[in-house]
Amino acid sequence: MRYIYETMYILRPDLGEELTDGAIAKYQGLLQENGVTSVETQHRGKRRLAYEIGKHRDGIYIQMNYECDGSQVAPLERAMRLSEEVIRYLTIKQPVREVEEEEEVEATA
Repeated sequence: MRYIYETMYILRPDLGEELTDGAIAKYQGLLQENGVTSVETQHRGKRRLAYEIGKHRDGIYIQMNYECDGSQVAPLERAMRLSEEVIRYLTIKQPVREVEEEEEVEATA
């Protein structure tokens, strides 16, 4: 069964435009290598953090929405945890809307 996941991560504010784009491409590629087909990425820009994280007061916020069976989340989070450029990340599993479930049942019937 496939679920919709949302991963929000914060990059260091001192990364340039090129390194930021590279990091986004790296994490999108990691998901696609593990079988995720549709990855929607939103670059939320540099924002003030609610509290200081590792001497950083600002961060570059990136949001990714994707659909998978859940086995792809662990490798993504491991890569982010080991990365020097990511200062925080959070992945949540979003509930599948009932309308989508009904459409799937009708399509298979």
